[in-house]
Amino acid sequence: MLLTGGFKSLLPHVLRRIIRYNRLSISNTSGMESYKQANVVILHKSLADDFEKFCRANDGPLPLLHRSQPGDWKCPSLSSDSDIRTDCLQYRKYEHGACTGSLKSLKEYSEQLKDMVAFYLGCNFSVEKAIQKAGIPIRNIEQKCNVSMYKTSVPCCSISKFHCNLVVTMRPIPESKLGAAVLATCELKEAHGAPIHIGDPGLLGIQDLSKPDYGDPVHLHPGDIPVFWASGVTGVEAIINCRTPLAFTHSPDCTFITDLENGNGRSLGGVPQVHCISQDPLHFSIVSAEAAQKINTLETLIGIDPGERGIGHLQRQGELLRAALAMSHCSSVLVTTGFPTHFRHQPPEENDGPPGALAIAAMLQALEKQVAIVTDLRAMELNKRIIGEAVQLGILKKPIPLLSYQRESADSAIKFLCENGNPGRPRFDHLVAIERAGMAADGNYYNARKVNIKHLVDPIDELFLAAQTIPGITTTGVGDGGNELGMGKVKDAVKKHIKNGDVIACDVEADFTVVAGVSNWGGYAIACALHVLRCCQTHDRYLRRALGFARTPSQSALPSVPKEEKLLKTLVQLGVRSGKTASLEMEVDGLPFYSTHSLMIEKLL
Repeated sequence: MLLTGGFKSLLPHVLRRIIRYNRLSISNTSGMESYKQANVVILHKSLADDFEKFCRANDGPLPLLHRSQPGDWKCPSLSSDSDIRTDCLQYRKYEHGACTGSLKSLKEYSEQLKDMVAFYLGCNFSVEKAIQKAGIPIRNIEQKCNVSMYKTSVPCCSISKFHCNLVVTMRPIPESKLGAAVLATCELKEAHGAPIHIGDPGLLGIQDLSKPDYGDPVHLHPGDIPVFWASGVTGVEAIINCRTPLAFTHSPDCTFITDLENGNGRSLGGVPQVHCISQDPLHFSIVSAEAAQKINTLETLIGIDPGERGIGHLQRQGELLRAALAMSHCSSVLVTTGFPTHFRHQPPEENDGPPGALAIAAMLQALEKQVAIVTDLRAMELNKRIIGEAVQLGILKKPIPLLSYQRESADSAIKFLCENGNPGRPRFDHLVAIERAGMAADGNYYNARKVNIKHLVDPIDELFLAAQTIPGITTTGVGDGGNELGMGKVKDAVKKHIKNGDVIACDVEADFTVVAGVSNWGGYAIACALHVLRCCQTHDRYLRRALGFARTPSQSALPSVPKEEKLLKTLVQLGVRSGKTASLEMEVDGLPFYSTHSLMIEKLL
């Protein structure tokens, strides 16, 4: 007699015995949430050591619960009275990388299994109870179908013969429940832990959610966001690519049920938060509450108003955190700076901006991201010398490509930002403007004293305007007075609260606006925030898709008082003046380096 209902209430050893004797008329084990489940890979003992190393190097998709001895069909650490030859609902047989059959039992291969090793790997069916307990609907259970699984374009860490791309499961989660879903699963390391991606599937190389590679299509409800967890089916892909003469796995959704009750595991680095960092494509990031608080503290520190200009009215809480998260996910960043406020001097640039820009660039280099600087054509030689000195001083690891932008046609900005002018292939995925003269509503550029300096400024604003139309490029503006590029996001407050704001306010928005008492401080804070994120286990795991090993961050790229002191001396020698006073002294914006700026750097560190 076949058992078709009430199976969820059975003890696991009873359920395994019913499966063993083929008395359970169900197609998958999804929804059996009370006990941990395991994905199964069985391969020849000669490959076992390398496969274990592969699991350790990719423990997000392949958390290793148990490795058997050759020919051992039991796993007492996970279950009593079990037999791996019979206790999965269905198995798949692989020969030289090809699936050659589905089996209800492996007993006929008992002789071959004497020389084979079974690996039991964590399964994220185990997270479903935690998600449901958090009051979050599980759409595949509602729709009475298997969870959707997809091959991605994200490569796992290769070990010897074992290599493949990551496989993920997808569960639609209401946007208002994203934080709860991450919190519910982040400590379940043996069940793949927290999600590895939230948002647009295209960022994982998944083109069509309606066509899963394994499992069934699961339909999203209005307001649902696709949330992706690493999947143990990654192990199946590794077996396929290994092309071993004989291997067995469980069939997708037909996992091994253990005697271990689902519960909380060890923490992966603090309570997580979820933040949206891009609307097109839709992309969310994860960070621990502890790291987020540190970054918010940095934002508070730089928000003081030493010039009493009223910048407190421009500040928007959390902008530094979101800007840093967006940059953390980027691979190629374009930085711009330069405010020629001293139009009667040569060079006309002020010394607020370049130090902050170089602090950001130095940290981006340390994080192994591509970084370039775009500046005015007339200032190319000056910036080339500044970059060279920064390398000599040890601020930069190597010189940064220096670019200029000129408008030659209506699509010049698109051509500059994208390969062959194709918006689908951007060269940069983030733009940062720090103390860069910004275009006002009338098309002119003004210093704080309301003097039009348009003749000294190249139209780099057009790059930020074009970026608003290109999917995959986000932008940050850093400023201290409201007339800087990117401050258009707070232009109404600038016009209302900043002296001459009705004329000088920048009209061009950035996605994220970092307001500081001195713009250099904003650059230092971004560098520190990026370092905090790299030290955050929760964010680092999400960034690397739970593949590979945690990276040990170095503090050598952080700004320091000695480095910034030497850089400011270099700027003075090059004739770059203080913004407020035009003096060639050790000051920025009229504030002395030794009693003001050095103290701020120490506080940030």
